[in-house]
Amino acid sequence: MPTGGHRLPSPRGTRTQFTIGLALPLFALALVVVVDLATSQGQHFDRLLVIGPALAAVTWNTRGTVAIGLLAMVLRLVLAVAQGDPAQDILAAEAVLAAVIAAAVWVSRVRTRYEQDLREVLAVAEVVQRVLLRPLAPRLGRVELHLLYVAAAAKARIGGDFYEAVRIPGAVRIMLGDVQGKGLGAVESASVLLGAYRGFVTEAPDLPALADRLEEGLERYGAWDPDSDVAERFATVLLLELPDDEDVVRLLSCGHPAPLLQHDGHVRPVVLSDPSLPVNLAGLLASRHRVEEVPFGPGDRLLLFTDGVSETRDRAGVFYPLEERLGGWTDRPGDRVLPLLHDDLADYAAGGLDDDVAALLVVRPPEPAAEPSAPAASARR
Repeated sequence: MPTGGHRLPSPRGTRTQFTIGLALPLFALALVVVVDLATSQGQHFDRLLVIGPALAAVTWNTRGTVAIGLLAMVLRLVLAVAQGDPAQDILAAEAVLAAVIAAAVWVSRVRTRYEQDLREVLAVAEVVQRVLLRPLAPRLGRVELHLLYVAAAAKARIGGDFYEAVRIPGAVRIMLGDVQGKGLGAVESASVLLGAYRGFVTEAPDLPALADRLEEGLERYGAWDPDSDVAERFATVLLLELPDDEDVVRLLSCGHPAPLLQHDGHVRPVVLSDPSLPVNLAGLLASRHRVEEVPFGPGDRLLLFTDGVSETRDRAGVFYPLEERLGGWTDRPGDRVLPLLHDDLADYAAGGLDDDVAALLVVRPPEPAAEPSAPAASARR
């Protein structure tokens, strides 16, 4: 099935690490007890029981840390009595252990408070993601949509790359874009462009009018909020229109990389003879938006992507050979191409993916073969 959102890592590894973290304090206490009982009478390892509550502060909540601390004190007392330690030494060791436990409980409380704040922030981020970067429908009109989106920022769900696909009367319109820069400023600019697109996509008579509205959206937002850096950023945008009654795709590029077209098993870049300037830079030169029309029939595929894909480098600094890789996957089902691309990019990148990655595969499935008509009844003799 076509993917409609982010590709996130599996939480299995995180759960395993968390389980080990919970078990580690108990394991440490058991190990200290065993070592202390196995050694000679003159050697004392029971002082190392402070490791238990110290480790508990990292993964256990406050009550769990207190419980492990009390268990360490009981074990320390039993071992000291068994070894015949003087009462004053026992009291001094227990006091030190109690101080360590108190510090561990404080650390655990602070950590759990920060974790709660982080959970709330992540919950808000999930809502923002659903509002800004909504999952795409697996099929719109005559085309299937398959999406790959990976934000560069650690733990982030959204970045400066953005996308949208909308069904309008008689056609499907698609946008893929990339805001210059990273961070919250890029996310803010992306949200402005998405809002402008969604507000005008069904009313725009053509793609040039829609591109003009994106330009106006950034200008108006910059005037409304002078403190924002939206007015200082530009964005490359690719607009598509796929009519229902024609086997073509219309494209308008505002400084965005040309998509790759797969036709009859061959992959080639779409020729954009006169692309416009990126959004928010159009005022530098007087130019008219030019729309390219390319055949796009049953069985064809079109890969839209941002520079996070095409500009990924290996250790030698060589750019990722996207056209070559896509040419090797022409026989793969449409829903398998982008997972292959994601895994291949991760393997190819020297230091990991350090930029937002967005790719959208538009597929026009082959039309089903017409059923043969029933043979005419033979004339009776």
